[in-house]
Parts: sequence; C-alpha cells; structure tokens
Amino acid sequence: MPKQKTRKSIVRRFRFTKTGKVIRRQTGRRHLKAGKSQKRLMNLKKTKEVTGFYAKKLRKLMGK
Repeated sequence: MPKQKTRKSIVRRFRFTKTGKVIRRQTGRRHLKAGKSQKRLMNLKKTKEVTGFYAKKLRKLMGK
C-alpha cells in the first residue's frame, strides 16, 4: 500500500507544538485595517489552537 502524501497547503498554514497541539493563525489581518480597532488587531496577532475533529483530521493530512 502506498504512503499517505502530506498536504503541502496544510503544512504551510498549521504548525504543531511539542506537545502535539495544532496551532493556526487568525484571519482578517491583511487589509482593511482602518475599520478595525487597535485592540481587535492586537488580538488577531495571537495564534489559536485547533481542537476536536479538525485537529485529528489535520494530523492525518500532515502525516503525524
């Protein structure tokens, strides 16, 4: 049976921590910043953890 190929698009968007958690960046920070408050933009800088079903699916697609 052939090996599972890694999804390169997913590798670029998600990372793993040493404990195995899946980390992603938040959307909405590229343009149209004038309409967003400074507080909101600061909060969008933070990374989020992917949990549940999607985290499991991402691990499989990344070959982990």
